[in-house]
Amino acid sequence: MIASIISILMGYDTGVMSGAMLFMEEDLKIKDGEVQVLAGIMNIFALVGSLTAGRVSDWIGRRYTIFLASLIFLLGSILMGLGLDYAMLFSGRCIAGVGVGYALMVAPVYSAEIASPSTRGFITSLPEICISFGILLGYVSNYSLSKLPLMYGWRLMLGIAAVPAVVLAIAILAMPESPRWLVMHGRIKDAKDVLLRVSNTREEAELRLREIKAAAGIDGGCTDDVVHTSSEHRGKGVWKELLLRPIPPVRRILIAAVGIHFFDHATGIEAVVLYSPRIFKKAGITGRSKLLFVTMGVGLTKTVFIFIATFLIDKVGRRPLLLTSLAGMLVFLSGMGFGLTMVEHSEERSAWAFAVVIASLFMFVAFFSTGLGVVAWVYSSEIFPMRLRAQGASLGVAVNRLMNGVISMTFISLYKAITIGGVFFLYAGMAILAWIFCFCCCPETKGRSLEEMEEVF
Repeated sequence: MIASIISILMGYDTGVMSGAMLFMEEDLKIKDGEVQVLAGIMNIFALVGSLTAGRVSDWIGRRYTIFLASLIFLLGSILMGLGLDYAMLFSGRCIAGVGVGYALMVAPVYSAEIASPSTRGFITSLPEICISFGILLGYVSNYSLSKLPLMYGWRLMLGIAAVPAVVLAIAILAMPESPRWLVMHGRIKDAKDVLLRVSNTREEAELRLREIKAAAGIDGGCTDDVVHTSSEHRGKGVWKELLLRPIPPVRRILIAAVGIHFFDHATGIEAVVLYSPRIFKKAGITGRSKLLFVTMGVGLTKTVFIFIATFLIDKVGRRPLLLTSLAGMLVFLSGMGFGLTMVEHSEERSAWAFAVVIASLFMFVAFFSTGLGVVAWVYSSEIFPMRLRAQGASLGVAVNRLMNGVISMTFISLYKAITIGGVFFLYAGMAILAWIFCFCCCPETKGRSLEEMEEVF
């Protein structure tokens, strides 16, 4: 739970930005193009953060990487909360983006490495639950603080994120280090102590320790407290093994991890989460308070259905959830495209088209949250071999943030070019490609230990 708190910060910033944009446009007199850049720039810098986070976490440990992420986000939140002008606001978003990149990479990896195979899906889903809860808190903050004077309201919405960043920096002291990272660095006794704390039985702890030692190239019969490990198991030479000379299973793992993160955002969830007030406005809802109130429903739907998915992922499996989720997303993205097209071409307000848009939007969020939204993070954090996991996961997160930034920074321009209904038909086309990809490239991993993943692929 502590490791996942960092994800609340990321989710909060995404959610709060959707409403804060309405106020900062008026206060700072910024244009649509500048709003798009402001919305998406965090994800571009998150890409930078995620690409460096893998190497940093192999160097200083998963635990202290989370601590570093919270400090970076704290600085960004303070700058955004002050927000004296567009440049300061932009700088705060950039700095916070680096912290987001660190958080998105390290929280699922830490969770996967500390969990047992039987509960790994649930525990690795916690960061995604926290992202959704953070988005909901952002929407609630928008609505609650919207009555404050213009110059204070949106700044408080953004700056209040500094509070949980401080709490996290302190709470980190209660977390044990990842046992797999400890073994990678030859600290066998420390790893055993952690496994005894987080396993159900002593026998399970011993079994997990033997598997981890074997994956790290350490003799299973070794009883030394500290041993020397080769540099390849401490994160050196990983990029070469991942990108330049991957063996066939690693190549398939890399394609699966990068592909699932690409489609996580190419299917349009960020457009709905970040620009839902604009979508509702296009559908016919007027008044700032009404827009912000209805938008809270998006955050609530996302949180509830992701919570449901966490209980299904270890029982139903990753693959069935993925394929069912994408099929539902395709149907309701098409529904949103059709409904918004009808609203746009109707001279009078069309009640049935309005109902189609609203129902389709909420159902799209529900289907995304029940499958793709959770599975993408669980899957990419568990499929890489131990020696490649941190930097492999960071590559997946980098693609995720890149696509998030592309969607954030193009949505307004796209709907002006091809209509808002056309944009959602485009996302529906991406959902078809996503279903085909997941069917062909994503085998089931439920119940398999992290050390078995190369065999699975």
